[in-house]
Amino acid sequence: MDLAGKVAIITGGAGGIGKALAEEMAERGCYLVLADINTELLEKTAAELRATGAQLDATTVDVRDAVQVQALVDGALNELGRIDFFFNNAGVNLCAELRDTSLDDWSLLIDVNLRGVVHGVHAAYPIMRKQGFGHIVNTASAAGLVPAAAEGAYAATKHAVVGLSMALRVEAEAFGVKVSVVCPGLVDTPILDSTKYVKLDPEVIRKVAPEKPIPPRKAAQLILRGVDRNEFFVVLTLTTHALWRLHRYAPAASMGVGKIAIGKFREFRREDD
Repeated sequence: MDLAGKVAIITGGAGGIGKALAEEMAERGCYLVLADINTELLEKTAAELRATGAQLDATTVDVRDAVQVQALVDGALNELGRIDFFFNNAGVNLCAELRDTSLDDWSLLIDVNLRGVVHGVHAAYPIMRKQGFGHIVNTASAAGLVPAAAEGAYAATKHAVVGLSMALRVEAEAFGVKVSVVCPGLVDTPILDSTKYVKLDPEVIRKVAPEKPIPPRKAAQLILRGVDRNEFFVVLTLTTHALWRLHRYAPAASMGVGKIAIGKFREFRREDD
């Protein structure tokens, strides 16, 4: 995938999958516009990438703020003259049963995981329509495809991202704009550590997980392969593929797997939180 002369905006670009995408795309000649709410980490990542010869801009952006996202996109267009890729990658996670999920938790998840994607699409899509090309890549989750035990609120936002992406894919094709949705599965990124766990022990959760996390750079390579092929669903891990197929072709069995998972989590539930 030759990216020389192309321009990519990546939200959540300071770490995890976003940083891995930046590293991979920079090696392929892409000009990067990185955005993240964590200024310190963003500056560190930008310095590391520039040291390897990468060409990039880095801007502190809170994707919950539509004005900031619009300014990010308009600034990139004014400076660089085009936008080839927009990766809606910023996200937060919550591991909690719905009975333990507060309204504040719901608000944060919706504002970052859903509104953040809406803001990105709203800013980038009109530009791509006008220029007649571009690819919007929205990061959802395996939790956006299957029943997600102990991640109901998070799953709700990710299912919404999948639904938004489906409609956009259908509508955007006539304008030369491509759309993909990434449903990674477990990736070894900082989100595993920054996830908020309510009445659940994160170490136990990791031990009962159905697969080991894949490295971020491997995830980035698989994502870019899917983008290059213009795949709509970009599903990264074998376990996610298996669970997704089970849910599509045997939904009752898929719900049964979800019941088994929540039962396992409840064996280690902590009532003292």
